[in-house]
Amino acid sequence: MEETRDNATLPRPGWLDNLELLWSRRVLLARVAVCAFIVSAAFAFLIPRQYTSSTRIMPPDQPSTGTALLAALAGRAQPGPLGGLAGSLLGMHNTGSLFVDLLRSDSVTGGLVDRYDLQRVYGKRYRVDTEKKLTHRTEITDDKKSGVITITVSDTDPRRAQEMAQSYLDQLNRIVARVNTSSARREREFIEQRLVAVEGELIRAEKALSEFSGKNAAIDIKEQTRALVDAGAKVQAGLIVEQTQLESLRQIYGDDNFRVRASEARIATLRGELKKMSGTQDDPVSAESSSSEGELYPPLRQLPQLGEQWANLYRNVRIHEAVYELLSSQYEAARIDEAKEIPVVSVIDPPAMPEKKSFPPRAAFALAGASLGFLGTSLLLLLGKSWHAMEATDPRRGFVLRVAANLREHIDQLRRRHAREAAQ
Repeated sequence: MEETRDNATLPRPGWLDNLELLWSRRVLLARVAVCAFIVSAAFAFLIPRQYTSSTRIMPPDQPSTGTALLAALAGRAQPGPLGGLAGSLLGMHNTGSLFVDLLRSDSVTGGLVDRYDLQRVYGKRYRVDTEKKLTHRTEITDDKKSGVITITVSDTDPRRAQEMAQSYLDQLNRIVARVNTSSARREREFIEQRLVAVEGELIRAEKALSEFSGKNAAIDIKEQTRALVDAGAKVQAGLIVEQTQLESLRQIYGDDNFRVRASEARIATLRGELKKMSGTQDDPVSAESSSSEGELYPPLRQLPQLGEQWANLYRNVRIHEAVYELLSSQYEAARIDEAKEIPVVSVIDPPAMPEKKSFPPRAAFALAGASLGFLGTSLLLLLGKSWHAMEATDPRRGFVLRVAANLREHIDQLRRRHAREAAQ
C-alpha cells in the first residue's frame, strides 16, 4: 500500500510528454519525411553529375640547382640571418610543398583556363572567378611522410576531367623547364647560337667551293694534276711512236703515200691533244675559254694557279666542318647536362578515365532531406508545445513578441518605401 502511494507521487518526466506529443503526430511526421525525401531526391537528380580523375606524382628526391632556384622564386627559403638564398641553394626546403605551390600558381591555372575555354564551360564572366572555381574543383594534397602529391580534378565531363589532370602535369613540367636557368642551360644556349652561326658559314664556304669548282672544272687539283700528267705522258709516248712509224713509212713509200698522210694526220691530232692538256706558256687558256669549250679538266699549266685558290677554299670548308662537328658534340653534351639539372617529376599513377560519378550521392541526399524534414518538424512541434505552455506574464514570451513586432514593423516600412519608389 505504501509502494503504490509512493509511485503515485513520482513526478512525470518532461521527455515522456514530448514523446507522447510526437507519437500523436506521427502521421504528420511521416508525411513530412516522405515529402522531404521526394524533394531531396528530385533536387539531387537536378544536380549535374561530376566525375573525378586523380593522378599521383613524386617530386625528385635529390635537390638540384634548378629545384633550388624554383624554391627561391617561390619564396620557400629557410628563415635565418643569411636570408633565404643560402637555404635554397643548399636544398634546405620541402620539395613537395614547392611543387604544390607551383601547381596552384596562376601560370598553371591560367594555362588550363585558356586551353579548355573554362570561362565558357563554367559560365563565368570574369577570368578571376573562373580560376577560383577551377581551384575549388581541384584538390592538391601533399603527403608529408612519403612526399607523394595527389592531384584530383572534378568536372561534369569525364574525358575533360582526365585531360585537365594530365594538363596539370604538362604545365608543371613546362614551368620547371622554363624557370630552370642553370649554367648548363646558359652553356647550351651559347653553343646553340654558335652552332647556327658556324652552320651558316659552312654553307657559304661550301657554296663558294662549289661555284669555283663548277666554273673552273676543278674538282680535286691533286688528283686532276696526276691524271693530266699520266694522260699527257701517254699522249706524248703515242706521239713519239707515231713519229717513228712516220719516218719508216716515208723511207719505204715516200711522202705521197696515203699511209704516210694518215700517219701525219694522227700525229697532228696527238699534238693538238697534248697542246690542250699542257696549254701554251705565252697565252694560257683562261677559265672562261676552258669552260666554254667544254673541257673535262683545265690545262696543266693553269693547275698551279687554280690549285692555290682551290686549296684555300677547300681548307676553309674543312675548318668549318671541323668546328661544326666539335660544336655538335658539345651541344649534345650540354643538352644532356641540362636535362640532368632539370628536376624530374615521376608520375606514379597517370590520370585515368573515371567510370563512375563522384557527386552527387543521390541516396545520401534523399535520406538527409528526409531526416532533416523529420527533425525540423519535430522541433517545430516541440517549440509550439513550449510556446503554448508559457504563461502570458513569462518574460521569454514577451521578448519573442517584441522581436516579432519589430520585424513586422521593419517589413511594413520596406514595403511602403518600395511602393513610393514604384509610384515615382
